[in-house]
Amino acid sequence: MRKRRKILTVSTAVVAAVTLPLLMSPVVSAAGREDDDESSRAARLYVPPPDRESYRQVARLAWRGDFRDSAGLLAMVRTPQAIWYGDETPEQVERLVRRTTLSAAWQGKLPVLTLYNVPGRDCGSYSSGGANGIAAYEAWIDAVADGIGDRQALIVLEPDSLALLPSDCTAAADPDPSGQTDQTDPAAQNDQNDQTGQNDQADQNDQTGQADQPGQADQTGQAAADEPPAAGEQPAELPPLPDAHASTAPPTGSAAPGTAQEAAQLANPQPTAPQPTGPQPTDPPSTDPQAPGQQSTSPQTPAPDPSASQSPAPEPSAAQPSTLPELPPLPKPDPVTPDPDGATGASDPTDVTDTPEVEDPETAARYSEINYAVDVLTALGHTAVYLDAGHAGWHSVSSIVPRLIKAGIDRATGFALNVSHYQTDQDSAWYGRLISSCLAYADEGGDPEDCADQRWSKRHARRWLRAHAPGDSSRMKHFVTDTSRNGRGPWIPRLGAHVDAEPWCNPPERGLGRRPTTHTGDPLLDAALWVKTPGESDGRCLRGTDGPLDPERGTVNPEAGEWFPEQALELVRYAEPAVGVIRRTTGPRH
Repeated sequence: MRKRRKILTVSTAVVAAVTLPLLMSPVVSAAGREDDDESSRAARLYVPPPDRESYRQVARLAWRGDFRDSAGLLAMVRTPQAIWYGDETPEQVERLVRRTTLSAAWQGKLPVLTLYNVPGRDCGSYSSGGANGIAAYEAWIDAVADGIGDRQALIVLEPDSLALLPSDCTAAADPDPSGQTDQTDPAAQNDQNDQTGQNDQADQNDQTGQADQPGQADQTGQAAADEPPAAGEQPAELPPLPDAHASTAPPTGSAAPGTAQEAAQLANPQPTAPQPTGPQPTDPPSTDPQAPGQQSTSPQTPAPDPSASQSPAPEPSAAQPSTLPELPPLPKPDPVTPDPDGATGASDPTDVTDTPEVEDPETAARYSEINYAVDVLTALGHTAVYLDAGHAGWHSVSSIVPRLIKAGIDRATGFALNVSHYQTDQDSAWYGRLISSCLAYADEGGDPEDCADQRWSKRHARRWLRAHAPGDSSRMKHFVTDTSRNGRGPWIPRLGAHVDAEPWCNPPERGLGRRPTTHTGDPLLDAALWVKTPGESDGRCLRGTDGPLDPERGTVNPEAGEWFPEQALELVRYAEPAVGVIRRTTGPRH
């Protein structure tokens, strides 16, 4: 009897795994045919073979009678998404890429390939690894190119490689002198302020006919700045000196980095509210990723953080008056790149300023590696190559644009945003437009430091765009965005809930975003893609603890890249737009 029951159980699971794709074909077709519904000009994107663990989860759900979740999960894994390559030998990656591109070409579809093998990737964090030096990486890229051959491919090149340079890794590892870190993602908080209308006073003035008052652009940030510091915490600013003629520009507050993309983004500056006389671009704090990295994105016991985007911001110099000998002089800025906001300070305590980029040997090698990959892959003739540009909650426009230029953006197709992170489509589209406009401005000889920034009020940014952005989108670099997990936007953890919240790492209750398509309605946005494989873990997510449990979820998360059943179900259940499991008819039947 026991043997017969075991045979019945196994047979049912096998039948469910085999027949569900057939039974749910209308649902899968509806989920994966968005391009055909929107426009015949949209490219048909390739659907890679799903993870075996995903089909096992589909079968388990069906065996329990949970057909709705089973069908939704099946629709998710059979939606077009990117195939990631990294850690394979040159021989292995050539064979795998050739197999994928041949399969896509036979089906008449466009494959999306994510290359993730740059040396020193992710600053040695959850997704550490990569090739062993420049020569090994170049050989690996050559093998990828041989695997593609003359077939079509869309390539997302090395997520986090530019938003998270090797020079940023050192900044991530620097401990906070006060022993405290920011418990929330400032970028995500600013996004929330934008949604509630608290962060764009200039736009409200436009609608009411009032004079523009940029000093009110971030009232919430000003209120936070007025609060006294917590016990044991150093104040963000020195009190004003009595001498009105003394040069005492106040230093901006600096949030200490945590781990992964969160620390990377906190180590990066956020711009202050712009003045009507000219731009004041600075670098935002993740995603992720976030800051890729994710953000990110995205990244107390401070741990070495792989995602810190830049070294800690230097504070502007100020000559101290002789009447106050007891006050120590303020630190002087790095002579290579002076602080662009030193004269005005910051309106929000989480704002930090752009820091000079130190060209260490590892960072110089990173630029060389990306340039080599751009040259080899674009020479194939039928590939579109997009470089990493982080996400809207990470770097400022004036910070990421010089990195893109050094990496060879002029020879690439464009750049990729929000990879493996959670920024909204609206924020990504606006950030992408500003980056593209700044690249065109710099190409004409302009200084990226003068470009409009994503933290400016929309009124001031649009004024800059009218004055400096090309009117023809064909003269500007295009971009793609990752919408695989951004249906509900970034996760904002509870204040003080974790030592290091890591909001980019397997955040709870996130949902699938916009379905992949190459017909976006935006002349600069080439495609909305599922770059990060939905359902795969970001890593263990210890959030500043010794582990092994994720304190937010109370479970041990799978290693980065492994299937995460709980998160996969969350993505389906919280998807926006929702994943339909019942196909509706277009009209009444007769």
